[in-house]
Amino acid sequence: MAKSTTSEKGARVPHRIFNLYEVADYLRLTRGDVERLVRDKEIPFQRRGEKLVFMRNDIDEWASKRIIGSKKGDVDDRPPARPKAHNLDKQHAIIPELLRVEYINPNLKSKTKSSIITDMVGLANKTGLLLHKNDLIKSLKEREQMCSTALAGGIALLHPRTHQSYMFEDSFLVLGRTVQPIPFGSPDGMTTDLFFLVCCQEDKIHLHVLARLCVLCYQTTMLLDLREAESAEEMYSLLIRAEQEIIKDL
Repeated sequence: MAKSTTSEKGARVPHRIFNLYEVADYLRLTRGDVERLVRDKEIPFQRRGEKLVFMRNDIDEWASKRIIGSKKGDVDDRPPARPKAHNLDKQHAIIPELLRVEYINPNLKSKTKSSIITDMVGLANKTGLLLHKNDLIKSLKEREQMCSTALAGGIALLHPRTHQSYMFEDSFLVLGRTVQPIPFGSPDGMTTDLFFLVCCQEDKIHLHVLARLCVLCYQTTMLLDLREAESAEEMYSLLIRAEQEIIKDL
């Protein structure tokens, strides 16, 4: 919260300069959120040596314009969500916490890398947990330009380049299966037809989920089973059973 100082007349007035931690608390953002805004030059700030400072009047004006001037569906006027806790113990089943039957589409019509990104984000948008659709699309494309998220065996684990809590209400997964396999940059040169989109609020959750999915892909029959499944409900049940299978061996 804003600190206070004493005026010449003895009255308490709001502190007029924030540091990084104070402005984050004042705006109800995380430090990472503010650092992103600074990096993208989306928030007014000043540099005093190696320190960042934020003028109270500038911040108030910026916050007002951000809420009042934004278009519906463009900038969410709610405070960005702080990362929600998840049990990351290796013997805990994380998949049921992040995935629902309605987050699965077994009949994607996507035919290109660009269209699969668009369609997977569209599926993510239906969860109600995605707060910034355009930011996610941009980050996914940046990540694919760096290196494809496709793996051997016809699977891809799409994820954004960075993991920011402001993008999502909570961490979640969506799963899509294309009607026809498509080229997606797999290291074995094969096409890809199974796509997970991993949307996590912070790195530690993201890394845990990626590791769990890789184990499921290569230490169980999950990939073959998902291809033979006839519905989203069946695909969901297969994933839950596959995770329980590996947990028993840990």
